[in-house]
Amino acid sequence: MRNAMMTIGEKIQFIKNSIEPIADSAYGDGYRASVYLVDGTYIPCVRFLNSKLRTEFAIKRLEEERKGQGIFNRTLSKRYKELVQLYVTNGNSINEYDIDRIEVSDFAFPINILHQIRGETTMGYTGFCAKMRDGKIFGFGSRFLFYFFQMPKDYQAGDIIEIINHSYISTEGKVQKHEVPFLDWPSDYDENAVYHERPFFDCYIDGL
Repeated sequence: MRNAMMTIGEKIQFIKNSIEPIADSAYGDGYRASVYLVDGTYIPCVRFLNSKLRTEFAIKRLEEERKGQGIFNRTLSKRYKELVQLYVTNGNSINEYDIDRIEVSDFAFPINILHQIRGETTMGYTGFCAKMRDGKIFGFGSRFLFYFFQMPKDYQAGDIIEIINHSYISTEGKVQKHEVPFLDWPSDYDENAVYHERPFFDCYIDGL
């Protein structure tokens, strides 16, 4: 017999007590987790947020556009409509009431590990390797986001103990350093040995 669905209070308490937040000036603190929906669907990557900052930012931007003070001319109704569409339709999201329970995500790097990742390797891309507790090293790469990552089989994000910045795994299985920045991919770069960022869903809970 499965446990009863978590109440919203229990969800907030679990998130605050069990998950390290990522600070974000635009969206506020983000809490990375995994969830089970009420129908049993498992979603491994969910970011929990308070809606306040995003709502305030959207109101400000829309008001600027309405007054002709934004990046689009207010007479261009099509452009204004596109901005509204961006805020109301962009991004993946889940309703809090559709979530049965929340767990710590195996795909969210611990904060102290994230802080070891240093800057872009080249424009729009950061490549690095991660050393695991058992000494094995794997290559990772991201073009935009660092909230969640694919993980090697039988490993979790919590197994990472060290980041080797601006590096990759070669076709010979060796750790190599990237030139910073680089224009062309190294000749021995093994794309199949790279674990990339994972897509995720957002869930807004105003009690966070």
